[in-house]
Parts: sequence; structure tokens; C-alpha cells
Amino acid sequence: MSFFDLDPIGWMFVGLLAGGLSSLLVGGRAARGCLPNILVGILGGIVGGTLAKGAGYGDPGGFTGSVFVALLGSVILRLALEFVDRRPRR
Repeated sequence: MSFFDLDPIGWMFVGLLAGGLSSLLVGGRAARGCLPNILVGILGGIVGGTLAKGAGYGDPGGFTGSVFVALLGSVILRLALEFVDRRPRR
């Protein structure tokens, strides 16, 4: 079972886990809250899955693998958001 094989509720749950964990790992100000974490996690799963397939890795293998791949993609996405969002800090 890969990230793409999950139903929409599964995508939201994996997205919430991956987005929340990436929020703790990266920090910063971009994309905070429940809904932004879910969106960053889902997009991170797509980014992470695409990068994993491009690197020659196959199916992440189950729920844990999907969360791990989505977490890696979410961290990359959050770092990119922090790089783009260069507002002065208060």
C-alpha cells in the first residue's frame, strides 16, 4: 500500500501526521495550524513519493512507509516555504 493507494481519509490522516511532525522538525512561521499541516503533509506525500520513485525506490510499503515518505517530502516543502517567505521577523 503506497500513499497514492490510500483513500481521501487516509490521505488526510497521513497528511496530518507528516505535516505536524515536519512542523516540529523545521520550525519557522510558514503553514501553521491543522488544515495547513494537512495540506503540507498531503503535498509532501506527493513530493516525497515522486522523489522516491525517481530515485529508484519502489512502494514505501504500508502505512509507516507512507508516513515516512510524506514526512520527508513535507520537510522539503516546509524548507522551501521558509526560503520563499522572507518576511522580516518581529
